[in-house]
Amino acid sequence: MQKAAWFLAITCFQVTWSVCVNSAEAFLHIKPKVNIHRHQRHPFSTELYEGPIKFAGTGERQVDMNQYNLPLDEIEEQWTANVVAKTVDTEGGIFLGVQNDREYFVDIINVSILRSQSSLGIGLQEIAGGRSDGLGITVVSEVVEGGIAQLCGADILSGDSISSISVVRQSQSPQAGKLMDSQETITVKTECLGYDATVDAILSLPEIRSDKETYLIQVKRLRRKPVIEVNLRYPPSQKVKDETIQLFAGENLRLGMLRVVRGVKLNDPLATRFDTKSEGNCGAGGLCRTCVVGVLRGGELLSPQKVAETQMLQDNPRWRLACKAFVGYGMKEGDITIQVNPKQW
Repeated sequence: MQKAAWFLAITCFQVTWSVCVNSAEAFLHIKPKVNIHRHQRHPFSTELYEGPIKFAGTGERQVDMNQYNLPLDEIEEQWTANVVAKTVDTEGGIFLGVQNDREYFVDIINVSILRSQSSLGIGLQEIAGGRSDGLGITVVSEVVEGGIAQLCGADILSGDSISSISVVRQSQSPQAGKLMDSQETITVKTECLGYDATVDAILSLPEIRSDKETYLIQVKRLRRKPVIEVNLRYPPSQKVKDETIQLFAGENLRLGMLRVVRGVKLNDPLATRFDTKSEGNCGAGGLCRTCVVGVLRGGELLSPQKVAETQMLQDNPRWRLACKAFVGYGMKEGDITIQVNPKQW
């Protein structure tokens, strides 16, 4: 590995490092003020795909998620690190999180870039660190103009945090008299590391050996959750004023209404259970129809009905079981208008 050339300068009480190392293709530096930039995807030099964080009932994403990106000043305030205990089902460790997880979420974006001897061109800034164990939070300060990431139009923005970088090597080796394709992947984890530890991890990547090597960069990005305005219309006989509540994508309609609307009478006393034809609710099990609502507008923002719900409400196609409906389908925002207790209208 070639020796790194370090340059140190102090500007506005902030420290600036520059690293130029061909083997790691790093060009990393800190600047006191940066802005979020959006880059167009280059048609032939980079592949972009997303590994979305799951939201209950939202299905496949149907919108450009960058519309939910946060301003840089909010990003710096919201990043945090969470210690997660190891369980039978999950791997423990320290992972990036968000302070206000009610309104914001951490998204995952994976970018593939063809490796070369040129600088990758990603500026880094430490926003939390200074610990002896190397832990901290380091974010992208800029995508340097003229660097590979910028030329490729990689979807990496200021405020993102790089959680891992992999080098993928394609090669051929003789096996049983034939040339067989093989792939080797070398990965370094950079999630929740301070600046120095992040640079050390990047520099530990192997030198480039061929033009068939690729970078796989996983970044984590803070975004706000899509907001759905739910307009509640109550039966005139209840003499309750109509109101509008806000729910976030992935929220269950029944639980959201019970959380926001104090004293809402969601279970209709006039409704009979689908399973027993008697009174009483099933406790959100989807076995009765007492929490049914009528959808007047915005039904496309609700998760699609499953077979059982469709059968239960086949005589009223505009009705939905509130306990089985999730808002923000497709991660879309918008308005939904519903009738509470539709049997009373």
